[in-house]
Amino acid sequence: MIILLFGKPGAGKGTQAPLLAAALGVPTLATGDELRAAIRNGTPLGLEAKSYMDRGDLVPDAVILGIIKVALSEPRHARGVLLDGVVRTVAQAEGLAAVCEELGQDVKAVLCLDIDDEEIVRRLAGRTVCENCQTPYTGREPGTTCDKCGGNLVRRPDDEPDAIRNRLAVYERQTAPVLAWYREHGTRVAIIDAVGSVRDVTARALGALAT
Repeated sequence: MIILLFGKPGAGKGTQAPLLAAALGVPTLATGDELRAAIRNGTPLGLEAKSYMDRGDLVPDAVILGIIKVALSEPRHARGVLLDGVVRTVAQAEGLAAVCEELGQDVKAVLCLDIDDEEIVRRLAGRTVCENCQTPYTGREPGTTCDKCGGNLVRRPDDEPDAIRNRLAVYERQTAPVLAWYREHGTRVAIIDAVGSVRDVTARALGALAT
């Protein structure tokens, strides 16, 4: 059972992934985590990825998908896995499909967390972090004081409203077409209302898988 978790930046994938995985009894698999592990362990693919990163280049899809293929082959993923951030483009969806075919697996469903763009801007622009100890805050304005160390709270550049809107525009151009690709190839796509409490969103996602 391979479930693909999908959604705009700020839709709540990082919050929902461990909760959904725990409820389904499967581990999560995130591209960033697997990439860092491969580099840390000095695997051939990890070393190849590191060579690109050291040059300041993007790691090619072929290398990333190779790392994902190795991970999916491991016993810890034998019962299934929740993929978080593995597919961001149609080319990556096609590559993952080829990997799954080689392994005799397939993507059972795509869960897409859906939320209005302006709500995402409001959410992400409301995040600040202490510039000293890096403690994150939600709903605290830049320039206020960190409760933990007394440091100054700042908003990360990626969380500035204009930067958020740019990321959402990139998502619409590059990532949103992935949903149509999965529909066209017969994979079930469930759109989940991601507004509400964390518990409610989790319940909606699990309900969509059960129906």
